[in-house]
Amino acid sequence: GLGVGIYTTNSPEACHYVAENCSANILVVENHAQLQKILQIEHKLPHVKAVIQYGEELKEKRPNLYSWKEFLDLGEDVPDSQLREIIESQKPNQCCTLIYTSGTTGQPKGVMLSHDNLTWTPLAAGRSLSLLEATEKQELVVSYLPLSHVAAQIIDIWLSITFGAQVFFAQPDALKGTLVDTLREARPTAFLGVPRVWEKIEEKMKSVGAKSSTLQRKVATWAKGVGLQTNLKWMNGYSDVPMNFRLARHLVYKKVRRAIGLDRCTKCFTGAAPISRETLEFFLSLNIPVYELYGMSESSGPHTVSVPQAFRLTSCGKEMAGCRTLIHKPDADGIGEICFAGRHVFMGYLNMEDKTREAIDEEGWLHSGDLGKCDKDGFIYITGRIKELIITAGGENVPPVPIEDAVKEACPIISNAMLVGDKAKFLAMLLTLKCVVNAESGELGDDLTPEAIEYCQKLGSKATKASEVISSKDKAIYPAIQAAISEVNKRAVSNAQKIQKWVILEKDFSVSGGELGPTMKLKRPAVAQKYKDLIDEFYADANTPTTTENALSALRQ
Repeated sequence: GLGVGIYTTNSPEACHYVAENCSANILVVENHAQLQKILQIEHKLPHVKAVIQYGEELKEKRPNLYSWKEFLDLGEDVPDSQLREIIESQKPNQCCTLIYTSGTTGQPKGVMLSHDNLTWTPLAAGRSLSLLEATEKQELVVSYLPLSHVAAQIIDIWLSITFGAQVFFAQPDALKGTLVDTLREARPTAFLGVPRVWEKIEEKMKSVGAKSSTLQRKVATWAKGVGLQTNLKWMNGYSDVPMNFRLARHLVYKKVRRAIGLDRCTKCFTGAAPISRETLEFFLSLNIPVYELYGMSESSGPHTVSVPQAFRLTSCGKEMAGCRTLIHKPDADGIGEICFAGRHVFMGYLNMEDKTREAIDEEGWLHSGDLGKCDKDGFIYITGRIKELIITAGGENVPPVPIEDAVKEACPIISNAMLVGDKAKFLAMLLTLKCVVNAESGELGDDLTPEAIEYCQKLGSKATKASEVISSKDKAIYPAIQAAISEVNKRAVSNAQKIQKWVILEKDFSVSGGELGPTMKLKRPAVAQKYKDLIDEFYADANTPTTTENALSALRQ
């Protein structure tokens, strides 16, 4: 049998799509709430012969519904010799697991990863990252991402099995705020934080810092300056440890690491979505270098890795040993589509031969859909996604992420920013404000975060809720946001890359709202669809009517 993951946040329809697409015949659910989704769709799944619930006792009896104990009892009569025969009959090139891509563009596709993919890749990645074997010193990792996602599966399952790491499972509400508690308790030696996790830790640290005494703030500012300069020198090959750095480490860095549970962590990683330079520099200044990894489900997770002796800010590192990279059709600046080759490349998409041929060309190169370049030292830089490029009515290609990051950096009250304007005469932007997450439900509230309130007070605004800012078009906040956007526009490469209009949305983006994927990656087509009317308003009074239909069709392609 082979395992297939379904996200716990999936709707019954999304569960049906995956179960039907892979002809699942056994469905395993955690609890009564997840079971309800399956019971709604079971009649449309002719292949299903059993449903197993493992996390809590069954509340009802139904045919073909098993508790965990009943399921285990089924194995009592199966002799070990039969199990051994099945294990020995498996071949390295057979499919071992299916990972459904999160479908940020169109329906999810089942990525087939073979036994060879899942034994070769963790070994190559672990060696490239200098992970230690448990016989030498055991690595400790915290598992908090959904295991149906390739990053979590590779690190929390396959890497941990390969190297004998100890795995701590975080609470189900880890991404709603409890992750730092688990980090403090587990104190991992290696940790992969998706960009949103690093951003949240940064926000929290800044709001705590804002409440400290003047002297503490001065010491912290001094230490951050020393930390950034020293780490940048090390990045460029210097090795000496200056005296002021040793003092700063004693006074500040050690305490900061302890506070977030990273005091034993020698390997802090980020991946799965783009991270801003500002966030990387923030942690670097506190002597927490965050090493960027890059890859995709179709490459069994990692393709490039960054390590202490080889990393560059904003680069996702160098290819792992045994992997090859091609920059396909590079332009004058050396930017082209990044393509991969190696034993980590997947078998293909389940029952989608045409899509597989689109992904892997005749020469065996896997096309990532990402744009990037490779410098003379072999460091790879991602500049954007082909599908995310906004092509204006004037034919100019605009990568949205750098512009969005610049706005978030220029205006500390902004939580998320999404650029729109495909096939339109000008660019516009959807903005959200930093709001507090309800720890119980995980729902985003209306209350601004302490950091955002402090920002409002500095500008002379009494607002404490997002709705207050929006309903009154706050006389202090709106001009401040406009000033930040004008500042970003001054640095624009061309007029076509300037933001002409913007709007603040009532609610921040979230997984439950459908705007973010399971690793907090922005789902642009979903946002464009959800806020279609608002986007249309941007262009309603422009000389030529542009609709989001064009923008949506472009995003879907």
